[in-house]
Amino acid sequence: MPHKKCPPIIVFDVNETLLDITTLEPLFERVFSDRQVFREWFAQLVLYSQTMTLSGLYTPFGDLGVGALRMVAEIHQVNITDPDIAELKERMSKMPAHPDVEPALTRLRKAGFRLVTLTNSASGVSPTPLEKAGLSQLFERTFSVESVKKFKPAPETYRLVADELAVETSDLCLVACHLWDTIGAQAAGCRGALVMRPHNTTLPASGVPRPDFIASDLAVLADQIIGS
Repeated sequence: MPHKKCPPIIVFDVNETLLDITTLEPLFERVFSDRQVFREWFAQLVLYSQTMTLSGLYTPFGDLGVGALRMVAEIHQVNITDPDIAELKERMSKMPAHPDVEPALTRLRKAGFRLVTLTNSASGVSPTPLEKAGLSQLFERTFSVESVKKFKPAPETYRLVADELAVETSDLCLVACHLWDTIGAQAAGCRGALVMRPHNTTLPASGVPRPDFIASDLAVLADQIIGS
C-alpha cells in the first residue's frame, strides 16, 4: 500500500507498544494457574476505561487495573490478597522496553522527527516507568490523559497533545499496537501507525480506518516513516 508522508511529530502509546506488558504474566500464572488470564484482565481494563469515558466518568487507570484484577478473580472464584495487588502495581511500574524500541526511536530522532508519548496511565513521581525502561531521554514530552480525564480513544486525548504543542492534530502521527488507538487518532485528524505486536492486528470491516502505516515491529515502522 502506498504510504502517505508522515507528519513531523510522532506520538507513541506506551503500554504494550513501547513497554512489554507480558512481564505481568507470572502474577497471573501464580494466582490463576493460567497466564492467559492476563489477556482477559487486560481486555477488561481497556473495556472499562473506555466505558468510564463514554459514561462521562473518570477513575485513574491504575485504580481500574486493580479493580479489573479483583473482577477477574471473582469471575474465576480466586482469592486476591493485598500482596497480589502490591505485586501487580510493582510489575506495572517496572515493565521493560521491547528490544526494537530504543533503536527505532533513536533512528527517528536522528531523522528529525519530534517524539512524544501519550498514555492512559496517570503521570507519576520519578522514576517513571519510561525512566526505569531507559527511554525517557528519547522523548520531548510525555502526556497523560489524566489532564482531560478521558481515556483514549476519546478525541480530547489526541487534541490535548496538539494543543500543548501548539500544532494541529494533522501534524501528529499516533503509533500504537492497538487498533482502537489508531482509529481514535485518525478520527481526531491524526495519522495512524500500527505495530502488530502479538494479539494485535487490523480489523477488516467497512468504515474502519486503515492505519497509514502498518509494520511487524518498530524497526520496520521506522523504515516506513523515514522513507515516506
